[in-house]
Amino acid sequence: MTRQSEGRGEGILYRLYAHRLRAQIDDSRTPHHVAIIVDGNRRWAKQRLLESAAHGHRAGARKVPEFLGWCQERGIGVVTLYLLSTDNLAGRAGPELDELFGIIADLAEYLSANGNWRVQQVGSCEGLPESLVTALRDAERRSAGNREMQVNLAVGYGGRSEIAAAVRSIIDTHRAGGGTLDALAETLTPELIGEHLYTKGQADPDLVIRTSGEQRLSDFMLWQSAHSEFYFVEALYPDLREVDFLRALRDYSRRQRRFGG
Repeated sequence: MTRQSEGRGEGILYRLYAHRLRAQIDDSRTPHHVAIIVDGNRRWAKQRLLESAAHGHRAGARKVPEFLGWCQERGIGVVTLYLLSTDNLAGRAGPELDELFGIIADLAEYLSANGNWRVQQVGSCEGLPESLVTALRDAERRSAGNREMQVNLAVGYGGRSEIAAAVRSIIDTHRAGGGTLDALAETLTPELIGEHLYTKGQADPDLVIRTSGEQRLSDFMLWQSAHSEFYFVEALYPDLREVDFLRALRDYSRRQRRFGG
């Protein structure tokens, strides 16, 4: 058998397996909101002996539209991608961050030009360069009329800082209205805090996926994921395949969600 025919054979087997996975997914239990921790880009570059982490970040950025396409085909309404954390802003070297800022800016522009996806940043602009903030705002404006799928880009995001910012916002609003501390204590509810999060007005994620084999949240959507289902994938994000995603959906559709019970 030639190498070309071997490749065709592998392609046929892959398609058959993907078809089998689709048949095993209960479409009535498709998650509405999928959040993904995009992890493994740097290791992907290191494993290939590439000269900089930026090669991995670019490979990860190329995977994003493909991943969103898989989500759209399955009828998922909201996707949140964890691209840049507040910890990354403090812990990464300057040159790597500068390249990553540009990669994310280009990605936001590309996604907003899709015509179907509404792009929104979830996170703080503090510590981000003006060029990236402008690119994110332009992407939001350009895609504001798109309704097929909501795409949240978690950039400058940290779950603990998000909750703290939400509480500060509630206190500021309450103080501006002349309210007392006692009155604030009576009205402070989980629902009120949710209305002041970056994702206000959106449903919490039903399914949180993390690539690269790591099994931790890394300060991602701490509030919103209180009742989410979690799925961990060994593949580094640039190597993520559709069958990996379909397995996650199959696993989700088979779970009995208890919402903390």
